[in-house]
Amino acid sequence: MMAIIPNRKYFLGFSLILVALSYAVLGRWGLRLGIDYTGGSLSEVEFLGTRAPASSDIQKRLTAEGFDVSSLQPNGERSFFIRMKSLDETDHQRYLHTLNSSFAASVIDTPSVQPATSTATTTPVTASVAAGTQAWSEKRFESIGPTIGKELRTKSLWAIVIAIGAIVLYITYSFRKVSRPVASWKYGVCAFVALVHDVSIPTGVMALMGHLRGWEVDILFVTALLTILGFSIHDTIVVYDRIRENLLKSANKNFEEIANASVNQTMARSINTSLTTIIVLAALALMGGASTRHFTLILIIGIFFGTYSSIFVASPLLVIWNRMTRR
Repeated sequence: MMAIIPNRKYFLGFSLILVALSYAVLGRWGLRLGIDYTGGSLSEVEFLGTRAPASSDIQKRLTAEGFDVSSLQPNGERSFFIRMKSLDETDHQRYLHTLNSSFAASVIDTPSVQPATSTATTTPVTASVAAGTQAWSEKRFESIGPTIGKELRTKSLWAIVIAIGAIVLYITYSFRKVSRPVASWKYGVCAFVALVHDVSIPTGVMALMGHLRGWEVDILFVTALLTILGFSIHDTIVVYDRIRENLLKSANKNFEEIANASVNQTMARSINTSLTTIIVLAALALMGGASTRHFTLILIIGIFFGTYSSIFVASPLLVIWNRMTRR
């Protein structure tokens, strides 16, 4: 049996360092918000020939024509995600004409493009241009107004806050019959601290990668955080429920011993459940498209540390609180 609770200061210290580093990175560089939250336009361009132009050449040409390009990210060997300030239909057509005049000789096909609106819009292939053996096409165009982006940012924050609050209240209610030696509401508070730990570390990683690699926060990132909350609290409830069962069976035993035994009894289950999920996500990250790669990597990090907190953070916090109350 592992001495998890007796060695709690090492595990909690490791978590404290990671959380502190995460908030330091957030304070230093912050999150790089995508167009979902700032408003703007996203164009995905694919070059179908044997060689695509350099991303620096594309950005230099668009900037020279007056387009405010916030980022230009390669997507594979021949595709690029180009993010700019919000374009209306006139500017969108001027953007297509710039690509046409700069990187191809003649237009093959230019289907009609639906006007951009203040909400997210996606159009199919909007232009296809060729020069000899090389052709390019705009596979996707999305435009989001700044008002919609601000509203979505507020709703995303509230979604996370409401999810955490509802989880804490649920745990408090579920453990209402176990009030000794730890009050039921303390289970909820300790679970809340563990959840803050679980979302802080992936958020810090996102801020770091945003600074180093240009990763942007979009709605998929919020989806990943909410998924992490669900996985983490699932494991935490399993551990807490085993503590509740052992308290009812062995009420005369020391609470620290009961907590350590409960964590060891559920540890294999928690690790196996999370490991199977991480294996699937790793396959998706390696074989899936670039548009979901950041999402899956954040999920892997979050689920890993969510499992860690369920074993090495949530229960030790209960023991520490109990010792402080007795003193």
